[in-house]
Amino acid sequence: MHRRSFLGSAAALSAAFSSNALLQAKDAVAKVSDRPADSVARDEDFWFNVRHAFTVDRNMINLNNGGVSPAPKIVMDTEIRYLEIENLNPSYYMWNVLDPGIETVRRRLAETFGCDTEEVAITRNASEALENVQMGMSLKAGDEVVTTNQDYGRMITTWQQRERRDGIVLKQVKFQVPPPSMEYLQKQIEAAITPKTKVIHICHITNRTGQIFPVKSICQMARARGIETVVDGAHAFAQFPFKQEDLDCDYYGTSLHKWVLAPIGTGMLYVRKSKIGSIYPLMAAPPEMKDNIRKFEEIGTHPASQRNAITEALDFHDSIGPERKAERFRYLRRRWSNQLRELPGVKILNSDDPEQSCAIGFISIANIDSHKLAEYLWAKHRIWTVAITTPGEYDGLRITPNVYTTLEEVDTFINVMTKVIKNGSIPT
Repeated sequence: MHRRSFLGSAAALSAAFSSNALLQAKDAVAKVSDRPADSVARDEDFWFNVRHAFTVDRNMINLNNGGVSPAPKIVMDTEIRYLEIENLNPSYYMWNVLDPGIETVRRRLAETFGCDTEEVAITRNASEALENVQMGMSLKAGDEVVTTNQDYGRMITTWQQRERRDGIVLKQVKFQVPPPSMEYLQKQIEAAITPKTKVIHICHITNRTGQIFPVKSICQMARARGIETVVDGAHAFAQFPFKQEDLDCDYYGTSLHKWVLAPIGTGMLYVRKSKIGSIYPLMAAPPEMKDNIRKFEEIGTHPASQRNAITEALDFHDSIGPERKAERFRYLRRRWSNQLRELPGVKILNSDDPEQSCAIGFISIANIDSHKLAEYLWAKHRIWTVAITTPGEYDGLRITPNVYTTLEEVDTFINVMTKVIKNGSIPT
């Protein structure tokens, strides 16, 4: 093929995979670029363009985006394109053509997080990212790890395995839901510290009630005492804007298939550069990689198509704007929670303080089993939610809309819930 013909074909291929929906979204952004984010949050014309970048099932109402979110069509198209390319001759195209693209992904993630490129590893999810740190730390019998009883179950299980294997001590702090202040949360963590405390492990934002923690103040308090800080950012990254300097943590793990809207099975691990050498990766790497962040990616053969499409997801995230996303999330959360909180027996267990909450909301209803309620919402109204119970503390539904969620969908949820609450029981 002549060079000119090749370039023409490449351009046509690129155009074929471009998304009119994404162009519409970018055009919509240009029209609101000079408006405050909280004003754009209520602009349904703007979000109409964003919604049409997705190919979600509109015959169900998905209010569990906190589990896994769908990716925009352009991200899916990109992933499929890479998958088709690597399948042409996997051992050649994967390792020679596609694998080098991970360095662009690394650079873009580092820019978004606000850290050095050599501090970012691409993983499959937040659990893999965090377990690299949890299992790779040098801890001995009697060393204490402070976390909360509302941190993610898999991360608690990981520390408990180290308790059994190594004799470390895990201390789980309880806290009021919602808490009275950010300062209260820091004091609860600080009160659990002893001379044996080596690690503080906290959520940036909890997966349960969506409580945002005062990460920076806790991390700086810990560092002054020689304690390392591990932050679970599975739900935080791209849900609301922040940089690493706003956290000042030693380690940070997140999933990219939640609020970044990247392909399912993608995540990120941040390790402060000075700490890389002291952490053993989950899967063995050669000694010459001791100080190389890429040692945490030594997992064997894996699909380049998923991780290479992360860049397209970051482009989509940037095209909307982090502040606009966060304000839209808060607007949608308040739309349903403000109407339901005044009804009898209702408790909204997330803070309404914008510094302490964003997309995730939590509703508890007296004398109504949340798991049965979730089953009813799905079976009778095609509303998809998740029930969460913390034994002896609270029980309810976690509600997480996303940028493609319509006001009609939120209002349908409000109307159904209002009838259930006023009825005092789940209809049969």
